[in-house]
Amino acid sequence: CVNDGSPISRSLQRADELHAAFKPKEALAELLRVLELDSQNAEAMSKIARVYIDLGDTIPESTPDWEAERLKQFQVAEQYARKAVKADPNGTWGHFYVAASLGSVATVSPVAKQIDLAGEIRGAVEKAITLDPQNGFAYHVYGVWHRKMAEIGKASRMFASVLYGRSIPKGSMERSIEYLNKAIVLNPTVIASRLELAQSYVAVENWWLARNLLTSIRELPIQFSDDAKLKRKAEQILAEIKEH
Repeated sequence: CVNDGSPISRSLQRADELHAAFKPKEALAELLRVLELDSQNAEAMSKIARVYIDLGDTIPESTPDWEAERLKQFQVAEQYARKAVKADPNGTWGHFYVAASLGSVATVSPVAKQIDLAGEIRGAVEKAITLDPQNGFAYHVYGVWHRKMAEIGKASRMFASVLYGRSIPKGSMERSIEYLNKAIVLNPTVIASRLELAQSYVAVENWWLARNLLTSIRELPIQFSDDAKLKRKAEQILAEIKEH
């Protein structure tokens, strides 16, 4: 956000600083202050969605009912993302956070629910990219989407359709790799994009490129709340594929 000295822009900038310092609850307080001054502020709503995704992501798996607890946070994120789209239909971030929040809901949902959400996730992320072709985070989400859909439908699309009682959107490993590479070009230091691309390379058994990406994560700075966890996951996958 651009700080023009107004109370709203000061709170938005402060929220960004708190987010970067891994203080989501303090960031949320600043963003709610913005909504008190401007109840239709799409930027604040988008960033509140971001906060709730972070809060969900950081609930440890050791927490009782951790999936249900994460789901609650992701559903609040979805509500704010939808409000952001309503307030500013032509803003990339509202659509992006609709896709991201629904994608987060999918991570703690059964496969049948993931399939139900897939069409709307695709629609929201495509809209985000149309509105801003330089939105690397949207390419990230779309790359993950393609791999998940390809994995669900891999054995047999007809069998999967019968098994889950749903028609499965078509995903492509090639598209997954293409979009995640694009995400890295636009945001070269984002750990999550490299990790997801490595997983797509593992899925197509391109072990050399997967290892290169996973190794490169060691040198990247911690920028987001789950980056330390993602670094550990990268090392775990490296150990699993070292024989390939």
